[in-house]
Amino acid sequence: MTHPHNLQCNHHTAPSHHNQVFGFTILLNLIYVGIEFSYGFISNSTALIADAGHNVSDVLGLLLSWYAIVLTKRKPSEKYTYGLRSSSILAALTNGMLLLLACGAIAWEAYHRLTSPPMIEGFTISSIAGIGIIINGISALLLLKDSHHELNMRSAYLHMAADTAVSLSVVIAGLAMQYGNWYWLDPAMSLIIVLVIIIGTWNLVREALQLALSAVPNKIDLPAIKNYLGLLDGVTEVHDLHIWGLSTTENALTAHLVIPNGYPGDEFIDAINNELKAHYAIHHTTLQIELGTTHHHCALHTPNTELHLHHDHH
Repeated sequence: MTHPHNLQCNHHTAPSHHNQVFGFTILLNLIYVGIEFSYGFISNSTALIADAGHNVSDVLGLLLSWYAIVLTKRKPSEKYTYGLRSSSILAALTNGMLLLLACGAIAWEAYHRLTSPPMIEGFTISSIAGIGIIINGISALLLLKDSHHELNMRSAYLHMAADTAVSLSVVIAGLAMQYGNWYWLDPAMSLIIVLVIIIGTWNLVREALQLALSAVPNKIDLPAIKNYLGLLDGVTEVHDLHIWGLSTTENALTAHLVIPNGYPGDEFIDAINNELKAHYAIHHTTLQIELGTTHHHCALHTPNTELHLHHDHH
């Protein structure tokens, strides 16, 4: 017997303030991109142009993340019975990949300029980067609140936080070029920018890729969930247990519970659903109840997926 959790209820919606946060952050960064590109070409600075290019990818990433969060609010349909929640996973993965591609382009240009560094107005670089500290710092603070439980919000926050640190380093490099004529610092700082971006982006790309491949989300304790289900009254075996991310914030679970005494009733199943949601971050649960009179084998199960209990529950 199968008892699925109702897919029409308890759907998470993005807080309304996300729209204001994303809109204001994108506007600030667009203004700064225009300033950086202009003065980057005027001062012949790859560091400014590189950071402006990175900020363009940030703006695109912010737009992508914003749109993905909006899509997660779409109601389920006959075609998309879970709605469009997985778009948030695709957005996070695409966002990360775009950043890595941008890193390659920036590193290539900086490498060539290391051999013959151009003359650069260091004070101009420091001034523009100083504006970046303010804009990126404000953007990071706006995104910080919701960055702990939403992958796209965390991605946006980490980008802004990294940009703040990068802008600070560009200020230092600009002053060094102004007073010490160390023009090689400009392409060197571009390479440091690339390194900072890669370090901050790699874990996000890996996590988004795992979610795209229906891996168990990082914050889910699979052994604890198996143990909880296996110790339920009347359950003698748990098998075909699968857990995956429906989106960057919601998780789903399916499992077969062997209960020789028969179906325990809707209240029993509802209690499991509520417990999994409240304490194990499982938002959509489907449980199949079996009597154990036939043998079932899951061809796709992973090691230790099956839990066999050889004692009776009282």
